[in-house]
Formats: sequence, structure tokens, C-alpha cells
Amino acid sequence: MEPKLLLLGLLRQHHMHGYQLYEFIERDLSICTDLKKPTAYYLLGKMAEDGWVAEEQVQEGNRPLRRVYSLTEGGEAEYQRLLRDNLSAHTPAFFSGDAGLAFLDTLDRQEALELLSHRRSAMADALAEMERVPPHQGSLQLVIDHRRRHLQSELDWLEALIIQLNQREES
Repeated sequence: MEPKLLLLGLLRQHHMHGYQLYEFIERDLSICTDLKKPTAYYLLGKMAEDGWVAEEQVQEGNRPLRRVYSLTEGGEAEYQRLLRDNLSAHTPAFFSGDAGLAFLDTLDRQEALELLSHRRSAMADALAEMERVPPHQGSLQLVIDHRRRHLQSELDWLEALIIQLNQREES
């Protein structure tokens, strides 16, 4: 997920301090982004330098001062540009697991089947976790549905590969 678009989009909904942003991402979007807290804070600082977000120091009760971020007019323009670029572009997916598939035939077939079965089990667990994600309102549900369908497609493909390799062994 495009991290700048994500942060600008969330700030477009309402102003938040960095921890609130990261907490929302971790709680509601961790299934579809691996944005880490240091990266989020770095990007917020960079976007403030670029004039896309405004920072305001706010103190609530006895808590330390917090930087609350809000979208600026320039940030809205950048959000609109990033959104349109993102929605109109085809971004090819690269899968780190494909490197191993490229050399699958260098392993003993039985070991390869065991390893792929382990991958299948992990993917089935991830899909089961996705199925437990509660429904979300609005467009966020589209992200969840996309991830779920992609994972199901990957699992279907892997199952077909395992069947194919088992059939080769039987021949």
C-alpha cells in the first residue's frame, strides 16, 4: 500500500497525532500494509516539510505535548494526485516466494511437497484470519475483500501445484 497516500487519506478524514494514526493502521490495516511506526513518523515529518500536512503542538491534561497532524491545501492536492495515479496504474505484483519456485526442481520431490504443504497450511491460516476480520464501512472493505480474494487465489494455485506434483510422482 502506498504509504503517503495512506497517511494523507487518513488525515483527510480527520486530524490525528502520530500515535493515533499508527494505532489505526496497526489495528485496522495491518492485514494490507506493513507500514512501520518509524517510517510513518518519518513520512509525517517529510510531508510537513513539503507543506502537505500541518503540525500543531497539543497538550491534553498531564500528558506530554503531542504533534497533531492535519491536511493542508497542498496536502489535499497531493492526496488527489496520488489517489488518481494509484487507482489508474497497474502495479505488477512480485512475490518473494517465487524465487524458491524457480528452483523447486532442484529439491527431492517429496521434500518439495512437504515444504509446499507447509506453505499451504500457513496460507490457509492467513485466509482464516482474514475471514475473521469484521466488516468495515465504506471503501476500506474493498481493501479487505481484495486481500482476501488474492489470498484465496494464491491458495487455489498452490493447491493445484501440489496436486500436479503428486500426480507426477504417481506416474
